[in-house]
Amino acid sequence: MAAPRKYPDEFRERAIREVRVTGRPIAHVAKDLGIRKEALRGWVRQAGAGRGERDDRLTTAEQDGLRQLR
Repeated sequence: MAAPRKYPDEFRERAIREVRVTGRPIAHVAKDLGIRKEALRGWVRQAGAGRGERDDRLTTAEQDGLRQLR
């Protein structure tokens, strides 16, 4: 069973949007929001995979499908 999410989805989406729209470094945005830069980096990478912009990660739908199979 997965651990509960520490941050609400709306907060994650806002943080990802801040990185994408402003072009500011992830570390700066994370510091402003009071979160770890590694967490934000993972969110941004996963968002890119979900949009089909990355080949090195599974999309969120693919991850959900694997989770159901397990």
